[in-house]
Amino acid sequence: MNRIKKFFILSFAVISLSLVGFNSASFAAKPERSIEQKIYRKLLELPRYGLFDHITFQVQGDTVILSGKTISLGTKQAAAAYVKEVAGVKNVVNNIEELPIGSFDQAIRRAAYRTFVNRGPAQYFSTTHPDVRIIVENGRLTLEGFVSRQADSDTLNILARGIPNVFEVTNNLVVGRDSRRS
Repeated sequence: MNRIKKFFILSFAVISLSLVGFNSASFAAKPERSIEQKIYRKLLELPRYGLFDHITFQVQGDTVILSGKTISLGTKQAAAAYVKEVAGVKNVVNNIEELPIGSFDQAIRRAAYRTFVNRGPAQYFSTTHPDVRIIVENGRLTLEGFVSRQADSDTLNILARGIPNVFEVTNNLVVGRDSRRS
């Protein structure tokens, strides 16, 4: 009886393992992140990089060129310092613009956020790492980032055009997934 029990347990184990389909790739270490992914991750660590800031970068050899616009004080300098910490980066060209914080633009930012969260696809506006960023400069609103569907991009564009005191709307949203997030 004991032998039969062991036989069934062993048979079950062999069948289970053969169904799982182990291969050497399933135990391999994660592939090394690209320098772009490392820089992207570093920028997400910025303490005051928020919904109303947008930073882009280009890698040219061992030089990284930062661009974008930010309203958060100290974010421009912090971004350059964080990127310099990435292995393989020797030089950082910091072309990030610091936008003035005026009450007119600030009112548009608040109205845009409320409108998008209450009437649009709110999932893109998380407080930690939003997929869509709202840039307001002198009454001009620009949407930057990624959405999963064209309908979401169109909805946000229409809603932005209805926000009071907005002179111009630029929709730079990309439909698809940000490849650097991997």
